[in-house]
Amino acid sequence: MKTIEGKVVVLGAQGVGKTSMVVRYIGKMFSHHISPTIGASFFTCKINIEDTRIKLQVWDTAGQERFRSMAPMYYRNANAALLVFDITHYYTFTSIKSWVKELQRNVEEPLVLCIVGNKTDLEHQRKVPKEEALQYTQSIGGTYFEVSALHDQGIEDVFLNTAMGLMNLSKDSLVTSLRVYDSTDKPDASLLSSGYGPTIHAHDPAPHAETAKPSLCC
Repeated sequence: MKTIEGKVVVLGAQGVGKTSMVVRYIGKMFSHHISPTIGASFFTCKINIEDTRIKLQVWDTAGQERFRSMAPMYYRNANAALLVFDITHYYTFTSIKSWVKELQRNVEEPLVLCIVGNKTDLEHQRKVPKEEALQYTQSIGGTYFEVSALHDQGIEDVFLNTAMGLMNLSKDSLVTSLRVYDSTDKPDASLLSSGYGPTIHAHDPAPHAETAKPSLCC
């Protein structure tokens, strides 16, 4: 089986639900009492798409401003970025724009970009219009999702889209940071808890993506 290993960095302001989103997908759980991330947390998950296994090395970064200077350590050589904001706080949407600019300045290779609006369970408190977020995402060549970590809605699509984007990226001769190799290992029960998803068809777009295909940036 062909295996692709890629580095995914999760960026966004404090309190937008970055860790909740990652833990919801990888750990299949949600807690109202997750402590703020210090520096960064590291997770791995695996997704099978047809005859390819994509291993995501996920770096969940701290949103607090005092850890901002540490961010380059985590997004260096990243292949994908999940930029998360809270739809009920407009300043968090503004924050991801500065992250995108920083990535564009400092990440040399093409990058899969996913803009993620979290907390759709608080739709009645929405401060970021969906149309505005979608328009911005299209302007940077990304893919837009809205999710609820609380209700486990839309999150699987984010990671599936990222995996599909890394598959496309692996075909780019300019990309050298992705690790691509053949493996005869078969998934076992112990791997299911680490984020093994179902086998899907590579030509199927993530069901709730707001653009037709994963897009590349930079």
